[in-house]
Amino acid sequence: MSLRQRRILLLLHLFFASIMLGGQATFILLALTASVTDSDSVLRACYTIMHLLAASSVRASTIGTTVTGILLSVLTSWGLFRYYWLIAKEILTLLAIGIGFVGIYEWTLRGVEQTDKAGLQAWEAAGFSVNHTWLWIGILLQALSLLAMFALSVWKPGGRRGRRTAV
Repeated sequence: MSLRQRRILLLLHLFFASIMLGGQATFILLALTASVTDSDSVLRACYTIMHLLAASSVRASTIGTTVTGILLSVLTSWGLFRYYWLIAKEILTLLAIGIGFVGIYEWTLRGVEQTDKAGLQAWEAAGFSVNHTWLWIGILLQALSLLAMFALSVWKPGGRRGRRTAV
């Protein structure tokens, strides 16, 4: 892989990762707004926007980051399992995929359904507060895993895994 190709791939990887991080910041703001609003329309809008993001940019940026990350690992000297920090990023990526594709998508969908039916009265409905709490947990875990992946990419701790010797 030429230096130019590597740089283009790295730029794409950073682009998708930036979308993921920006999406998480948006989720935090919308979930916070949903938590404190006294307006039916604002509560509905927060859940509708979060669900739209979960169904679109979260999925696209997660897929884009994962694909470009794998390509960077396989097509360069980094390798997929050569360094501890890369293995940690791969585990965090699996967590991010699970939380984003399944958790946040489902929690926002339930929120949309409940707020469409009841507006602010959804807070009094069975399960809405629990769903909102799980959404918050997912958003915070997602944000922490993304920040950890960024930190691992910058500091690259742990070094290279030991070479195996023939028995």
